[in-house]
Amino acid sequence: MSDSAGGSFLLPPLALYIHIPWCVRKCPYCDFNSHAAGPTLPEEEYVDALLADLDIDVQHAHGRPLSSIFFGGGTPSLFSDRALGRLLEGVERRIAFAPDIEITLEANPGTFEQAKFKGYRSLGINRLSIGVQSFQEAKLKALGRIHNGDEAIRAADMARAAGFDNFNLDLMHGLPQQSIEDALFDLRTAIAQAPTHLSWYQLTMEPNTVFWSQPPELPEDDLLWDIQEAGQALLAAEGYAQYEVSAYAQPGKQAQHNLNYWTFGDFLGIGAGAHAKLSTPAGRIQRTWKTRLPKDYLDPAKAFQAGERLLAADELPFEFLMNVLRLTEGAPAELFSQRTGLPLQQLEQARREAERLGLLQADETRLVATAKGQLFLNDLLQQFLA
Repeated sequence: MSDSAGGSFLLPPLALYIHIPWCVRKCPYCDFNSHAAGPTLPEEEYVDALLADLDIDVQHAHGRPLSSIFFGGGTPSLFSDRALGRLLEGVERRIAFAPDIEITLEANPGTFEQAKFKGYRSLGINRLSIGVQSFQEAKLKALGRIHNGDEAIRAADMARAAGFDNFNLDLMHGLPQQSIEDALFDLRTAIAQAPTHLSWYQLTMEPNTVFWSQPPELPEDDLLWDIQEAGQALLAAEGYAQYEVSAYAQPGKQAQHNLNYWTFGDFLGIGAGAHAKLSTPAGRIQRTWKTRLPKDYLDPAKAFQAGERLLAADELPFEFLMNVLRLTEGAPAELFSQRTGLPLQQLEQARREAERLGLLQADETRLVATAKGQLFLNDLLQQFLA
């Protein structure tokens, strides 16, 4: 999977994902590894565990600095700035930070406190991702969210006041009883808060959620399509360029951490249930995952890592393309060999067939889905299955 395999493997950039598994209340649509918090959080104990976890994983850095860090959850903003400060200091002692590192913290509008967010900003956290989902009371109630629309607007104001000039708002569409007008109201309200980035994605029913077992009535497919088209037109008109299936950004404000995922970069994952994708200098690529339950993760008698899987050479084309073809501009064709160690010629037959079907652009220098390919991404990826 290195040069000897006919490619030219290069170690990709390295990011770090940190999972904070607690939230105020589990939402009925959520299939993430999140758990309702008790009256107190084991902050100190969990930070100790995270750093011990990283002590084991630091061997996978291979001298690379961290290009980005993402605190996901759960609701990471439940943790104090003191706890996150100790954690970030410990991380930087183990792995250097790139000079332009992006550090993102997920936050729930219902947990915003001005002093706490000024504290976060002083730690070097330079980007927030605020989980709004909707600004409308009925929709928020249906989603089981703990905040209201006014609190979501105040959260954006507080983020700016705390010194965050780079923040994302998470919004959902295809909500129960949602009309086009409802969806566009949410988008216009979000745009009025002047975020640098918007994640706008469709609500889906996922296994092991309340919505899966008790599904609400959702808009019909034709209405979903109309909402998608109208929303994309509004976002484009307001200067938010779509660069991934559900990601829109002002110029130069794309999420660097997510771009690393989508370009098949490496990332360490620490925390309960965290996943990682790791490469060796020789081109071996593996995925790992940590033990899922917080009580097990915090148990010194149990290992942090729950499993690992080496990716076989015949899996790599699909794994690579499953990520890069989500990007509206795709990726340079040469990145395939750099990230997988496989020769680009290996894709030749599948590329030509995907081009013939109108799913892939006929561009020798890039791997880019057509508009049709973006719409039928699973059909496009099917062409590259071994």
